[in-house]
Amino acid sequence: MVHAYILIQTEVGKASTVAEVISRMTGIIQAEDVTGPYDVIVRAEATSVDELGRLVVAEVQQVPGITRTLTCPVVHL
Repeated sequence: MVHAYILIQTEVGKASTVAEVISRMTGIIQAEDVTGPYDVIVRAEATSVDELGRLVVAEVQQVPGITRTLTCPVVHL
């Protein structure tokens, strides 16, 4: 399994709605609205890096209100 954090910036006032919509997607472990430079932080899992990429590009980035995402795969050193 590949795990990643997806850091999301949203339009003003959209963080809560974005987090709620994303939290219902398959492959999403947790989605929370936060304060700071990012508005929503998501924990996701996929069977491969390619599947993770499809989740981010085809599903997460299509949610209305998102302006930017940064995907941070978890590594085990």
